[in-house]
Amino acid sequence: MSVSKTAATEASKTRKEAGEGGSEHALQMGELSELLGYLMKRAQLKVFEDFLRCVAPLQLTPAQFSVLLLVDRNPGRNQTEIANTLGILRPNFVSMLDNLESRDLCMRMRSTNDRRSHILVLTDKGRAVLARAKKLVATKHEARLNELLGPANRTALLAMLTKIAAEF
Repeated sequence: MSVSKTAATEASKTRKEAGEGGSEHALQMGELSELLGYLMKRAQLKVFEDFLRCVAPLQLTPAQFSVLLLVDRNPGRNQTEIANTLGILRPNFVSMLDNLESRDLCMRMRSTNDRRSHILVLTDKGRAVLARAKKLVATKHEARLNELLGPANRTALLAMLTKIAAEF
């Protein structure tokens, strides 16, 4: 797609007339500033950025952390159950498990009940990394969110997000 010189010149002229001489003025967000989906996505990006900074020494993504937490809390459950619970597509989940296994954080074991299925277990290293991650998340990441929101807003936001996730 190309933009004609005339259109580019007109857009520049309109910005100058409106006092929008370039990057010193923020773009007008219009309806975006009132769209819940847009704002939730923007908030998610900020939260994920902060999470990644907090657990940077452990090199865990939010999804990997979630997998390790669920495997720890649900021993003997198969990979399909974990993936479905987290809403991770099968190809993405297999790739993630390959990564976690290569780092010796978890392992897949053939189920004794159903040989077509694999159960997931944390390794000793996986339990240690998860313990460190939980501490970093609680003391840094969640602490910052709690400080920003305060206890009442945190509780209200958790309830609202839970409702959206369960009923929307």
